[in-house]
Amino acid sequence: MSTPTGPGHGPFVPPYQPVTGPQPPVPPARQEMPGRQEMPGRQEAPPSYRNTPERRPRRQILLAVAVPLMAVSLLVGLLLGVLVGPPLLGERSAELPSSQVSPGTGGSAGGDLEDGSVAAIAANVLPSTVYIEVVNVAQGSTGSGFVLREDGYIVTNQHVIAPARQGGGEITVVFSDGSEEEAEIVGASTDYDLAVLEVDRDDLQPLVLGDSDRLLVGEPVVAIGAPLGLEGTVTSGIVSALNRPVSVPGEETATFINAIQTDAAINPGNSGGPLVNAAGEVIGVNSAIATTATSGQSGSVGLGFAIPSSQVRRTTEQLIENGQATYPVIGALLNTAYRGEGVQVVTEEDATDAPAITPGGPADQAGLAPGDVIVAIDGDPVTSPDELIVRIRASAPGEVVTLTVREDDQDTDLQVTLGETESR
Repeated sequence: MSTPTGPGHGPFVPPYQPVTGPQPPVPPARQEMPGRQEMPGRQEAPPSYRNTPERRPRRQILLAVAVPLMAVSLLVGLLLGVLVGPPLLGERSAELPSSQVSPGTGGSAGGDLEDGSVAAIAANVLPSTVYIEVVNVAQGSTGSGFVLREDGYIVTNQHVIAPARQGGGEITVVFSDGSEEEAEIVGASTDYDLAVLEVDRDDLQPLVLGDSDRLLVGEPVVAIGAPLGLEGTVTSGIVSALNRPVSVPGEETATFINAIQTDAAINPGNSGGPLVNAAGEVIGVNSAIATTATSGQSGSVGLGFAIPSSQVRRTTEQLIENGQATYPVIGALLNTAYRGEGVQVVTEEDATDAPAITPGGPADQAGLAPGDVIVAIDGDPVTSPDELIVRIRASAPGEVVTLTVREDDQDTDLQVTLGETESR
């Protein structure tokens, strides 16, 4: 895993839900500037078979669990009847005043829900949140998603549907009313960990993409999805931090997220589900969670990460229009071994696989040179390669960013017009 770890911290992992079994270890990754990341080691989900004798359908499994529980409940009821039945069935029971047996309110009792409450948000968002199952002959995974457009377009994470992209297979979308539809992949981006699916429906209820650029730390948020396969699960919390650099390795390239951090409980299976604000607008797509270094287990520790809706909007529009997304590049390699202030471009001597600065690229045209130390982007300090990369990835091709380069205690601002390359 490329993300640095330290005392009390562990790697970031995508919270998709493997069907069964452990995950293989993720090898260390080599890091480059946008456009040339080489970070092998995507986590695979183990084999799964949707409708074979080895794996019964989901609803049969739930029923098999429910029946014994019902049997136990009935047995306890009969035992209690034998032990305490006679005293309760005497004449005194008929003499209780009717005023003492009036029904309780039972919570809201179906009354109006307060606007902005978690219950009201859930009531509006749940019908548009879906459960996703992916199965091919070698592997499978499950996750979440949500309706983007009424004519059948659905958003999820790329890592949720990766098995279908790699080896073919079946993608099934399960809606909140229990109906199921087979889905086709419209397009996907490993670099942004986003994918768009399409089902043959034109009556869906889409969610509204909010403005993640206006978020404030401390705002209440609600996460909805299918953690551990438990469909329609709702958790709540706040925005814990903004612009948190998160990188998740993959087979072909790494995913870099300029993430929204939240303490709303996010677990395996929440991947691709919506993170919404108090107005019920999607302000992020749940994509990664942090794990403690000692536990080695994936689960909520109060550190979940979501792809901002501003990025979701830009990337999904590209995927729907072209089936392909792009991302910005500057054409420079970073030195991951550098431990000084800021972020260093590799020197000519260390640039063995590719040039430190791509000839004629945006960085070259702006005057960036091998060995330069970048201390800020658009006035915001940067202290790690991941931090600089996610800030660039959060921009759009063609935008101009300002890189502050420090040399001999002198700072120089370079205006860099971002280039563009196709996402994988």
